[in-house]
Amino acid sequence: MLKCAPERPRPLRVAHVAPSIFPVPPLDHGGTERVIHDLCMAMQSQGCDVTLFAASESTTPIKRIGRLPSLQALETEHGCVPPSIPSVLEAVRMEEVRQRLDDFDILHFHGEFFHAALLGEHRSKSLTTIHWRVDELDRQLFFAAFPDLPVAAISASQQSGIPQSNRAGVVLHGVASERFEPCFDPGRYLAFIGRMTDQKRPDKAIEVAIRCGLPIKLAGTVDVGNPRYFDEHVRPKLGRNIDYVGPIGDAAKSDFLRNATALLFPIDWPEPFGLVMIEAMACGTPVIAWNRGSVCEVVEQGVTGFIVENEEEAVEAVSRVHTLDRRRIRARFEERFTSERMARDYIDIYERMLAA
Repeated sequence: MLKCAPERPRPLRVAHVAPSIFPVPPLDHGGTERVIHDLCMAMQSQGCDVTLFAASESTTPIKRIGRLPSLQALETEHGCVPPSIPSVLEAVRMEEVRQRLDDFDILHFHGEFFHAALLGEHRSKSLTTIHWRVDELDRQLFFAAFPDLPVAAISASQQSGIPQSNRAGVVLHGVASERFEPCFDPGRYLAFIGRMTDQKRPDKAIEVAIRCGLPIKLAGTVDVGNPRYFDEHVRPKLGRNIDYVGPIGDAAKSDFLRNATALLFPIDWPEPFGLVMIEAMACGTPVIAWNRGSVCEVVEQGVTGFIVENEEEAVEAVSRVHTLDRRRIRARFEERFTSERMARDYIDIYERMLAA
C-alpha cells in the first residue's frame, strides 16, 4: 500500500473542506462533491489520515465534521429558504475549520473565497482546488488579494487563468473505477449529460442526433440560474427519439453511459475539466467533444473519442465511432483517470509544499 510520506513517523493528516451546497457524496448531481468523496476514499486507502468537513447528511465513510445540513437538504425540508442561507452555511463551516487549524498537516479547500481570509499564516499549508472557471472578474480580484494562496488547477487550460504566484500544480480529476461497469457493445443511442444551460448546449446535441438519424437521451438538471433555457431550447424538441430523463444518480449514470453509442459534449464555455467525459470513458463509451477548455487534455483524438469544432464535424465523428475500440477506451481511463492516480498527484503536491 502506497504511503503518503514514508519518512514521517505518522500518516499525513489531511482535511478536505467541501462546499455546503450538496452532501458528500451527492444524491444525484454534484460533480464537485463526487470528486471530493472519491478523493477522500483514495487518500485514506493510500495511508493518509483524512477528515472531511461536509454537510451533516454526508455519508462518505471517513471522519466527518459538520453540524449543519446542506443547502439541498434545507430546500427539500423548507422549500424556499432565505438567500443568505449559503453564506450562513459557509460561515459555520469556516468556524468549524478555524477551531481545528492546528490539527492537520494540509487543509485542502474545495470551495471558494472565504477560507483565504480565515487561514492567515496557515495559508502556506493549505491547498485550494477551484472546480469552476477562473477567467472572470471575481477570481481575478480574489487572486490579486491573496497571491500567497496555493491553488491546484484541474487542467492546464484552467491553470492558464491562475496567476503564477498562486500556482501549485495541475491535477486532472479521477473517479473510482469500480463505480462504472464498462460495456463493449456498440450502444443504442447518443447520450448527453449536463446542466440544461447555454454553457453545456444540449440543443446542439439534439441537432447532431437529428442529423445523424439516431435517438438521443439527455440527462441532467435544469439550470436554476437559467431555467428559461430548457423551456425555450430543449423542451420543444422532445418526443419520439429525443428523450429527457432528468437528473440521474450513480447507478443510473453507469447504465445510461455504458449503453450509449457515444457521449456528446457540445460545450460552449471554457470547461475547466468535464467530469462526465471520463465517466463515459470508464464505461468504454467514446466521447465526441467540442474543442473548448480542457477537452484536448482529456479526450485522445481517435483513441477515446473525437475532438470537433462544430456540428458538421460532430455528425461526421458519429459515423466513425464504430472504428474506436471500447476496450481500449476503458483501458485508457484506467491508465489516466482513476481516483487513485488523482490522490497520488495531490499527495505529491502536499509533500512538495511541506518540504518547502
